[in-house]
Amino acid sequence: MSATPRTPTSLTRLAPLGTDPVSSLWARLRRGARLLRRQADWDRFAGDGWPDRVMAEPLTDREHQKQGRSIGRKVFADDCETLSVYLKRHYKLSRVAGFLATLFPGRAWSPGLQEWQRICWAQELGIPVPRPVAAGQFVGPWGRLQGFLAVEELHGMLPLHEAIPRASRTLDARSFARWKRGLVAELARLARELHRRKVFHKDLYFCHFYIPEALTRAVPADWTNRAFMIDLQRLTHHTITAKWWQVKDLAQLMFSSEVEGVTARDRVRFWKLYRQGWPDGRAPRAWLAPLVCWKWRLYRGHNARKPSAVPYEKNAA
Repeated sequence: MSATPRTPTSLTRLAPLGTDPVSSLWARLRRGARLLRRQADWDRFAGDGWPDRVMAEPLTDREHQKQGRSIGRKVFADDCETLSVYLKRHYKLSRVAGFLATLFPGRAWSPGLQEWQRICWAQELGIPVPRPVAAGQFVGPWGRLQGFLAVEELHGMLPLHEAIPRASRTLDARSFARWKRGLVAELARLARELHRRKVFHKDLYFCHFYIPEALTRAVPADWTNRAFMIDLQRLTHHTITAKWWQVKDLAQLMFSSEVEGVTARDRVRFWKLYRQGWPDGRAPRAWLAPLVCWKWRLYRGHNARKPSAVPYEKNAA
């Protein structure tokens, strides 16, 4: 009998980040406070005093700005070594969240610090994700809140919506068919590992899966852990509404699979493999498939009404 899958950390209520020394409530309210997390090599590359500069640090390239936030690539150099990260920054967050961060300074209230926790959760679970390098939130004074996240660039990798068409043009038909079978099995495994724990990505599009570019020219012997999942900011655990989010995740994946090289047979294979390996009595029922197809059609209709809109966000983080 299969055991109930373990969820390493609750994603409904993020765990405290530690017992960092904090000042009094009045001092935090008047002067603010910081909560920072980083890997051992971050200080060396970012340099002294980086917390004072990180929200204004000029980016190297690929910068995008939208509604008080930005993302772009930053390359740090230290002698002969470099560290390339994607830097996500939120410049103006909710005052409500800011006052909560003032009251409870040991918790993650900024999107960057929350995504840091979710990436660490995924790493503990064994899901391939980019290495989180640094994150933090800057609280106050008087309820202001800013935050950032730096994740290491996935060097030499491509998002699936680019990688699959490239492989279809590079490999012969028989090799490409074997290539897809392995990739479909891995995508089904990753989606199942989240969903069997009632955890949902909420942006489960092809552009949020990356594979090594070299794999578009050869058929790997094993696809396990070769597809990396990015953009975990919305990753959340749901119990009561689990089926709804499961339908949305699967419909997003199906909608984004409408690229060169993907066929209806590939989607049917995904569904069959996705339903395998669940704990006893928890495998998705047949009635879930029509709901996924219904939601998929809604996504297609929405995109058809706005042909100039990008159907899903292409973040190369």
